[in-house]
Order: sequence, then structure tokens, then C-alpha cells
Amino acid sequence: MPGRGSSAGSAEPSGLLRSVERAMRVIDHVADAPGPLAAKDIARDLDLTLPTTYHLLTTLVRGGYVVHLAVEHTYALGHRVDDLARALRRQIAVPAEVERIAAVCHEEARAAAYYAALRDGEMVVAHVAECPDHPRMRLLDVGFHRAPHATAFGKLMLATLDPAAREDLLERAGTPPLTSRTVTDRLILHRQLEQVRATGLAVETDELQADLGCMAAPVTDAVGRFVGAVAVSMPTTQLLRRRREVERAVRTAAVRATRAAALATSRTGQG
Repeated sequence: MPGRGSSAGSAEPSGLLRSVERAMRVIDHVADAPGPLAAKDIARDLDLTLPTTYHLLTTLVRGGYVVHLAVEHTYALGHRVDDLARALRRQIAVPAEVERIAAVCHEEARAAAYYAALRDGEMVVAHVAECPDHPRMRLLDVGFHRAPHATAFGKLMLATLDPAAREDLLERAGTPPLTSRTVTDRLILHRQLEQVRATGLAVETDELQADLGCMAAPVTDAVGRFVGAVAVSMPTTQLLRRRREVERAVRTAAVRATRAAALATSRTGQG
């Protein structure tokens, strides 16, 4: 998916280790590829010299992040990536009360329900409540954190940022067209965010995935800081037809999650 890297011409942050940054780019590129890649293709795509690419790949193979498929003379993701994915799921796991709130929202809205947490300046899907009749949006699995301009919970986060921080994030993440309905124009996006701030609710239709829509309401901690969101997804036609009912379920779940977050904050303070 586009929008992962920095925009062209943007200044590199101080303290950046070029070798580590290049290695991460290689992992990202191998992960995004539809199949194994040859070293020469990786070098070409990332504008690296072939010797540098081989040094990076050798290091990544040794660490288990990439595997060398000797017969095909290609490289693919290694088992350590799966270890990291499982570790991420463990670290962002939500409390049992939040899982219960998401399950109730799932039942009341008759839609897949999500809890997305604000984590290091990104909205990360931390929990999904779904069933065969109301499955999750294909892209929205635990750990998803991209495309804030095209997700309801991402728009909530963008609406809470001060203008300078918001523009910086959008410059870094980009606003790529994921579908024909994705809002990529900054002026239109800013108008959306103004409405989000005014209503305390974010809705996107067909922006992240065609024929699917998402609605999200904010979750705050004990001092009113934005910490996450409760969201649901369903076919766009259903979302528009049942909007009032779905909004009631999402807002109620967000209020319950806010109470849970406030209680967790107070417990941490007492500890």
C-alpha cells in the first residue's frame, strides 16, 4: 500500500542510521511484493547498489527476517517476522472489559466492531469482534495502522491534532487513492475533519475498500486525552440505511470504553 515512506525532498530526521533504515526498507519491500524477489530486483526498486543489497540481505537472512530461496535465487520473508507479529498482538492486547465492550457493539450494530488504540502517533487496530455473518473489513486486522486519511478512526486522530502536527503526518504518510472514492484532496479532507470535530463522529464510505463503510467514535482517558476509538464496518448500503441505529451503538460503546480507559488510568496512577 502506498504512503508508507517519507515524501520526496523531506529532510531526514537526525540520528538516523542509514544501514538500519535501508535494512527496514528491504524488509518492507519484500513484505509488499506478491512473491519472492531476486536481489537485483530489490536493488533496482530501492535504488541501492547490488553489493549493498547483498550485504543487507545477508544480515537479514542471518537474523531470520528474510530467507534465501537458493533454488529460485530469490528472497522472501523469514520466520522472525511472524514472531514479531505475534509479539505485537500480545503487546497491544486490550483489557478484557474493552473486549466485552467491542463484543456488545458487534451484536448491537450487527457489524464487525473494532477497538483502535493511539500508539506512537498512529491508530493501530488492537481488537476485532466479528462473526461469519458480520466479518471484519478485509484490511482491518489486528496491527493495521496505515492510511489514516481513509479510515474512520484515522480521521478521528487527524481531527484531534494541531494543524502543524497534522500536516507533518500527512506529508509523511501521504494520501494515496486506495479506491476511486478515497479523499485525497487536502482541502476536502480538512472539511471532513472539521465535521468530525463538530460531531464527535467519523464516517468513511468506500474510501478504504470499495462497497464498505466504517463509523468511529472517540475514546478518551481520565483527563480527556484522545487515546483510541470504537469503530464498526459494514457494507456501505447498510451503513447508510441503518445509520441512526449504528451510530447509537458506536457512540454508546465509545462512552463505555472511555469509562474503562478512565478507570485504567486512575488505577495506574494509584499504583
